[in-house]
Amino acid sequence: MKIRDIMTREVDVLRPEDPVSEAARHMRDRDIGSIPVAEDDRLIGMLTDRDIVIRCIADGAGGDTPIRQAMTDKIRYCYDDQDVDEVCANMSSEAIRRLPVVDRDKRLVGIVSLGDISKDNERAAGEAMEHIVETPSNGAHQGTLAGL
Repeated sequence: MKIRDIMTREVDVLRPEDPVSEAARHMRDRDIGSIPVAEDDRLIGMLTDRDIVIRCIADGAGGDTPIRQAMTDKIRYCYDDQDVDEVCANMSSEAIRRLPVVDRDKRLVGIVSLGDISKDNERAAGEAMEHIVETPSNGAHQGTLAGL
């Protein structure tokens, strides 16, 4: 099965110049913990609730801070035509709970979470979650969006 078969297609996307307060409202209203950041239909980063706390609130920045200043611009992503088992293994090894999904033209087409995977493969999602819980997170995402 391919990621495109299980991913969430309707994804909130914000722009890098939008204020973090708008992102926080989106997260609260939709009960989500991260939002892709795009510019001209290209994924340029991710903003998490943790990013807002660590990179804004902890430093005394206000809600009008542009998302660009708080977002993570080095992230992992997967392709919509990758196998679910392959992506799940990558999520487990990298201790990632959700990934943006891009097509081969590197346009954002969705997002996949362990919850999406668990609907298809409960065992694989459980194993991935077990590894993620055991792996201490340093908050840094690896990878780069250069060339997206």
